[in-house]
Amino acid sequence: MMTSLRRGRSAVPASADPAHPPAAPDTAALLAALPSPVLALDRGGTIAFVNPAAEQFFGVSAAQLIGSPLAEFVAAHSPLFALVDAVWQSGGSIAEYDLVLEGPRFSARPVTIEGAPAGEGADFLVLTLHERSMADKMDRQLTHRNAARSVTAMAAMLAHEVKNPLSGIRGAAQLLEEDADAAGRELTQLICDETDRIVALVDRMEAFSDYVPITRDEINIHEVLDRVRRIAQSGFARHVRISEDYDPSLPPVHGDRDLLLQVFLNLVKNAAEAAPAMSGEIVLTTAYRHGFRLAVLGSEGRRHLPLMVSVADNGGGIPDNLKPHLFDPFVTTKRKGTGLGLALVAKVIGDHGGVIEFDSQPRRTVFRVFLPVFTPSGVAQDGNG
Repeated sequence: MMTSLRRGRSAVPASADPAHPPAAPDTAALLAALPSPVLALDRGGTIAFVNPAAEQFFGVSAAQLIGSPLAEFVAAHSPLFALVDAVWQSGGSIAEYDLVLEGPRFSARPVTIEGAPAGEGADFLVLTLHERSMADKMDRQLTHRNAARSVTAMAAMLAHEVKNPLSGIRGAAQLLEEDADAAGRELTQLICDETDRIVALVDRMEAFSDYVPITRDEINIHEVLDRVRRIAQSGFARHVRISEDYDPSLPPVHGDRDLLLQVFLNLVKNAAEAAPAMSGEIVLTTAYRHGFRLAVLGSEGRRHLPLMVSVADNGGGIPDNLKPHLFDPFVTTKRKGTGLGLALVAKVIGDHGGVIEFDSQPRRTVFRVFLPVFTPSGVAQDGNG
């Protein structure tokens, strides 16, 4: 690894002293600053070095990783091991694109893996992992915002153009019912029932309206999740085991408690419906992600979204053909579903300045919500600058 940089004359400060060149930067410090996971293996497959990004990726501390076989942290069938063998045999660098990496402590993730020996004839091999998910998050975020905008416009149209005429239709049916025979009353009752059903749907659509501002406050996200868990286990998730993996040191969220409760109730309900009837499991996780920032459209700023909440289930996964459109309105896999639940979730999270994204494989689907934190000034911490 090169530890010095070649510079042109114009890049050298006038005050530089040629007799005392600056010291070469510390290699470990450079690796620690990298956002991509980096680890070194010896010829026996034992981990000899990890940087902080690798600790976060595997969900294990450096003290536990170093000195342990890589096979303890990566699934035995992983193509990563074939890549490692190929690097040792060839003596050169090899890259594999779009591999799915999974292990006992982390969910399946699409990654590009680069492996290379640490010098000619070296006894160590360096692996670098590049997650594809950050670009996916940004693409999905734009898609979700567009979906939210289309639903907002649709909500305004429905509320204005449909709801009022429906009340007139229902009133007319009730008047006809007074002079109708039994068969006629059955038809007028059908008209009333169907208009009531459509009004209820329009009422749900009005939740997407931009006319009602969000009342934000200092919210303990664990209190919200505890309420969600109790509601779920007393009703729709009785058959599912719900476990928690919380970071108790999380700062408060800057948000609307009732809307966040609605968001996570919806995500947990979907997870409960996807989980198998036997041995179904939902895992609620909270964590602090220091480096997650989102560009703010129309400005040069970045919004800092360090607070992550995830809802994972062990169901069959989301069909591939639905993944690009999952947050669009009226997209659903449920026979009696309206397809508005995840569209509403995307809008509420977007209104909070946050991001929602997901990974889905058979037996492992995870929805992750990234939110801004509350600061003493009463505004979201956005990390602009």
